[in-house]
Order: sequence, then C-alpha cells, then structure tokens
Amino acid sequence: HVQLVESGGGSVQAGGSLRLSCAASGSIQRTNCMGWFRQAPGKEREGVASIDSDGITTYADSVKGRFTISRHKAKNAVYLEIKSLRPEDTAMYYCAAGGSWVTLDSKEYKSWGRGTQVTVS
Repeated sequence: HVQLVESGGGSVQAGGSLRLSCAASGSIQRTNCMGWFRQAPGKEREGVASIDSDGITTYADSVKGRFTISRHKAKNAVYLEIKSLRPEDTAMYYCAAGGSWVTLDSKEYKSWGRGTQVTVS
C-alpha cells in the first residue's frame, strides 16, 4: 500500500505561485501514474494534472498553461508547480497514485494523500 503525504500549500495573493510536493512511500507496484486533484467546499472533486512513468502529462483545461506536474522517480515524489494563482484555485489539493495510465479520472487511482490546502485571496 502506497502512503502519500502532501505539503507546500498555503495562503497566497492572486497572481502568486506555489509548489506542492507529494512524498510517496511503501509499495511502488501501482504508482505508474500519479496525479493531483482538488476539491473546494460545495464543489465536485476535479482532476488537475497527471504524469506517468515516461513523463507523459495531461492537464485539466482549467489549469493548462499555469500548472506544471513533474516527478522525481528516485525520491518517489511528485510535484505541482502553480503560477498565476487565482481565487478560483482555492481548494484542498490531493495527491493520488496507482493510476494505470495518464488520466484525470479519480476512480483510476488507488492511493490518496490527506491533502494540502491552497487559499488564494
């Protein structure tokens, strides 16, 4: 079972930037694809970005051009660099692992972190 711990969230002004980190530990058998998801109160959870072992990525249209996902395989870590933050980016951001392919479908992921809060004023 893969354990995930997110960090890097915080409160920032609109236009600012953040770098979220996700550290993974445990089995790596189901971590071919990792992703970031977010959920704001009263809203549906949405996939933000995903990356597979080959470095192939996909992004939600709402964040394309502003968010960049990357992966450090040796550290079993995945990152999300966010720029030009907007108030609508405010949400709890979750790291997910275990996807079989690059996808923003949450049902395809097997392991989840507890989240890190991003608040944009």
